[in-house]
Amino acid sequence: MNKSTFEEQLAINGKLIYTNKGDSMMPLIKQDRDLLIIEPVNGRLKKYDVPLYKRDSGQYVLHRILKVRDSDYVICGDNRWVKEYGITDRHIIGVMTAVVRKGREVSVSNWRYRLYVHIWCDFFPIRGFIIHAVSKLKRIAKKK
Repeated sequence: MNKSTFEEQLAINGKLIYTNKGDSMMPLIKQDRDLLIIEPVNGRLKKYDVPLYKRDSGQYVLHRILKVRDSDYVICGDNRWVKEYGITDRHIIGVMTAVVRKGREVSVSNWRYRLYVHIWCDFFPIRGFIIHAVSKLKRIAKKK
């Protein structure tokens, strides 16, 4: 069976539906639980959009835009506190338009989704502190 890239699937089907690997977008997206619907990008992305992008290393990443700058985006996973800089439009493959959980599609325009995004992102400094503190506590607990 031939493996195709995300880019090829998006070009062939007009959308990409897949499940993610990793925990960087928790609590919204959980590995092996949720399906993600990715569609082609039309123009510049906006704050809070969730692009699927490919780093220069070849690694695919799905993270949220925290800030749109003239030539790039400031991006971070919902379960991360370190921002990534230098992601440009050339890196972007597509943008998440919905999450499918338990067979039910939740659009990024859904009011509950938008409320989550604003609470989770607008209080980024607090979120970063909480995630960092929980991570340290987990490491301490593992050592015991």
